Amino acid sequence: MGFFSRTPKVLTDEGKVDALLSRGVSEVIIKDDLRKKLFSGRRLRVKLGIDPTSPDLHIGRSIPLLKLRDFQELGHQVVLIVGDFTAVIGDTSDKDAERPMLEQEIIEKNKKTYFDQAGKILDMSQVEMRYNSEWLKPLNYRQIGEHADLFSVADFIARDNIAGRLSAGKRVSLRELLYPLMQGYDSVAIKADVELGGTDQKFNVLAGRPMQQHFGQEPQNVVLNPLIDGLDGTKMSSSKGNVINLTAPAGDMYGKVMSMGDGQVKTYFELCTRVPLQEIKTILQGHPKEAKMRLARELVTMYHGVDVAQKAETDWVNTFSEGGAPEDAPTVASGKLRDIVSDVSTSELRRLVAQGAVSSVTTGQKIDSIDAEIQNDTIRIGKHRFLKVT
Repeated sequence: MGFFSRTPKVLTDEGKVDALLSRGVSEVIIKDDLRKKLFSGRRLRVKLGIDPTSPDLHIGRSIPLLKLRDFQELGHQVVLIVGDFTAVIGDTSDKDAERPMLEQEIIEKNKKTYFDQAGKILDMSQVEMRYNSEWLKPLNYRQIGEHADLFSVADFIARDNIAGRLSAGKRVSLRELLYPLMQGYDSVAIKADVELGGTDQKFNVLAGRPMQQHFGQEPQNVVLNPLIDGLDGTKMSSSKGNVINLTAPAGDMYGKVMSMGDGQVKTYFELCTRVPLQEIKTILQGHPKEAKMRLARELVTMYHGVDVAQKAETDWVNTFSEGGAPEDAPTVASGKLRDIVSDVSTSELRRLVAQGAVSSVTTGQKIDSIDAEIQNDTIRIGKHRFLKVT
């Protein structure tokens, strides 16, 4: 972990500033003020906080991270905060139920590679990397009371998801009221000029403005990004498995993009890549499958490189268009299916077989028993896994 060692020149290119304030942006607060600051030549401090609630950053997180990179490329100072203290409290902004407190061991485990994962998008040599336990952990009740005095309970319960839970008779803990205070104080601690966040985070990111005014700082501007659905068209959730992790293997990443609905391609292109918008428009005028393949190739290139992306595409075409299997599919010795697929539990394997999800690539026939003898064949398990049996 380190801090920037050189100061890039702040660029005031009008076209890039316009794109910064429009692409992948739902709302800017306050837009005229931020635009003026972007043309002032002053190097702004731009903040994004991410709580380590799971070990992996997924494609939804790439939207604000890409926006951070846009600011970075204009020469502004990016401050990336891993919320190892806010994660204990838990943010319920996008939840319809109370979020449990996370154990410290889980937080410590989850946060280990967050900065490395963010480095797939950002130039980390130019990023100020912080953990918010630095300034939140030392706070005492007197200070927390001072922060809480800036907000009313009415402000908090007016939020749509909180109001909905209350009207449904669901519990809302007092602990949940602390989260916006903590996120707001993050902005004070690092003297943020701009904070990024999803539309579900609006209340939390706005909390930084009165908090900064209270401490004699100029209130930050806010850039909110839209949220995207998961690959299955429902709310994105790591627990549902409908995400693409930024660290996903190339073949898995490519295959997951190809599994999404055609109607999602435009949104993912615009929010999760930096392909020029006019080029995206041209791509989408072609065949939907070709557009999706271009999106898959673009995303794999971003996170794995051009050569790896080309191989992932070749493997996908070979596997799903021509009935073959990836060249690098693992090789195992012949035997009973249950012995060959040794890393899957018997009950899970039995379920896959019952669903017709295990088959011979050579003959196309389903394998109907976990005790079936397999030799000199290639088998498919589920959608994306293959084994060569010799």
